[in-house]
Amino acid sequence: MPSFRLLKSVFLFSLCSGFYPNLEILAQQEKPDFFTISKIKDIAFNHSHVMDNLFNLTDVCGPRLTGSSNLKNAQEWACKQMKDWGLVNVNREAWGGFGKGWEIQKSYIAMTQPYYQELVAVPKAWTPGTNGLVSASVVLVRIESESDMDKYKGQLKGKIIVLPGTTTEMKLGLKPDATRYTEEELQNLYKDKSLDEKSDERSPADIEKLKAARKLRMKVNIFLSDENALAVISGRGNTMGTLFTTNGASYAVAAKPVLPEMEMSPEHFNRIIRLLDAKKDVHLDMEIATKFSEQDTLQYNVVAEIPGTDNVLKNELVIIGAHMDSWHSATGATDNAAGCAVMMEAMRILDTLMLKPRRTIRIVLWSGEEQGLLGSKGYVKNHFADPVTMQLKPEHAKVSAYYNLDNGGGKIRGIYLQGNDAMRPLFESWLNPFHDLGATTVTTRSTGSTDHIAFDEVGIPGFQFIQDPMDYFSRTHHSDLDTYDRLQKADLMQASAIIASFVYATAMSEQKIIRKPLPQAKPKPIEKTGNGTVPAR
Repeated sequence: MPSFRLLKSVFLFSLCSGFYPNLEILAQQEKPDFFTISKIKDIAFNHSHVMDNLFNLTDVCGPRLTGSSNLKNAQEWACKQMKDWGLVNVNREAWGGFGKGWEIQKSYIAMTQPYYQELVAVPKAWTPGTNGLVSASVVLVRIESESDMDKYKGQLKGKIIVLPGTTTEMKLGLKPDATRYTEEELQNLYKDKSLDEKSDERSPADIEKLKAARKLRMKVNIFLSDENALAVISGRGNTMGTLFTTNGASYAVAAKPVLPEMEMSPEHFNRIIRLLDAKKDVHLDMEIATKFSEQDTLQYNVVAEIPGTDNVLKNELVIIGAHMDSWHSATGATDNAAGCAVMMEAMRILDTLMLKPRRTIRIVLWSGEEQGLLGSKGYVKNHFADPVTMQLKPEHAKVSAYYNLDNGGGKIRGIYLQGNDAMRPLFESWLNPFHDLGATTVTTRSTGSTDHIAFDEVGIPGFQFIQDPMDYFSRTHHSDLDTYDRLQKADLMQASAIIASFVYATAMSEQKIIRKPLPQAKPKPIEKTGNGTVPAR
């Protein structure tokens, strides 16, 4: 007698596709190809290139902000590498217009009064430079409403402005920075009760509050410029010993100019605030040189393929991906060179073994993820469907599944089904050969804020793997510590083996991955509510 889960999967499949699958075929699909998996593991663990990929993407290419020359260099390196491996149809494919490119050429800041101290800070993305070294006194400006601006009028000319956030309090961290999922936590992820839970999304009230804060900050920017202030210092987050950063201005070509702005580590930022609150004179030296580029406002994703060999199925697709763009204060290792390095390694493993998949396997390395999944959304709109209208293009029906990796560098512990519970039996079967490596969990839960969402929101099965959190959110995510040294080789080799196995199994399956019912057309494109990837926990 088939299990309840299997019957449930069959029922859901029939609802979604109108086709009642042959139970014998479905059961056959659940059997992993252990012989091929053993060969995949051998290449992944004994002949790995994953750390070489990571080295080139991080140490060699550097930070890869969307629109920067570093990102272009990384894309060109990835194209050359995959061509050298033997992949086909390798290219940089444009996804749409973006805006200005931006990169840092020089950055220096130090306190010179009441004593000398070099400070830890980084220019906010898309903000201008200082046109040489500037030396000025510092003014603390607290603006919580538009009316607060009046008390600072006529007092800010030639000054460096410190803008504190809502809180400067830092709490001593008593928990380890880096952690792995416990069995209890994985069991909690496994439970179906969170099918519709999306803990990474803000409440409507939070979104409105955030919009109001952004609107006020835009007005503050105009006010400070009108008052002829020199530059702005701001802080973000309260994690001890770590500097988190983001953008400080629009990347639109026609964006209004803003003042030079640096985001400062909390320890140094809070010290300046305490001195100013105590009426002590604080002076800073600052020199920032940034470069804007508007020559080519188009941006690109990297695409490559292993062609399918089945006469019937070779036009169908299995797609894997990760985002190559990063923030600029480090080298974007965990966010998300790790995902790119693993996905490239999975393709190399499959190509090295010459496995001849039935379906075509395609890798896409995204840009514009940090600005709101722009690269993946543009690609999906160009190839498959626009979520605003849900008018499907012919290629939409050809995709079996999209697999994404973008939650840091921790090893894979399972996979999010994104509400597609019909796939549970098959994915549990495919994970079975990796139980000894810690990958055991298949959860119906959804997770958001990364590139599989672009596929999911037009009805293409899109999945994100569950990864050990490590120190991703405590230390590396969008921070100055997001470097090569934060990644563990064994974890990345494990992830490469699992993804190569999943991709191959999907490419060889008799049927495409079961689809959920098509989403309804959206009145407008979905906005990203955060500045990066926040997994549902």
